[in-house]
Amino acid sequence: MQTTADILTETAHIITTHGLHTGEQFAATDSDAVDICAAAYMAAEGLCPIEFSTDEIASIRLIEASAPAMAAIRAISDALDSSVCETEIAPGVSVPDYIEHVSQWAMTPGIGQTEPPTTSEVIGRILRARNNLTTQTTTAHAA
Repeated sequence: MQTTADILTETAHIITTHGLHTGEQFAATDSDAVDICAAAYMAAEGLCPIEFSTDEIASIRLIEASAPAMAAIRAISDALDSSVCETEIAPGVSVPDYIEHVSQWAMTPGIGQTEPPTTSEVIGRILRARNNLTTQTTTAHAA
């Protein structure tokens, strides 16, 4: 069984080999590039559904339904400098939206920046999230 750290390593590999997509949908239609959250899903589930390039809502639901992908996305979210955004699911009831947080971070310039993070910076942040998990796991076992 893959660990979240394994999934994050594979997510970085997928973005390295396929490219980072930061446009409409979760996958490009003119290349193999994928969104950071789609890469996490691909790393966890081993496939890239056609919906990633055609249907944003279906893509979100597929990603949300994958517990291993969501664990990896939450780990990336935890490694970001910004707070996770929330989505209102009912009047007065909001939940963290990790997919939105991570995808928007990868495609939006940070405060004081004019460009979004580079692909190398995105890969670096994924690997930092993996290292954070490894450190947490090692520290927890040592205690």
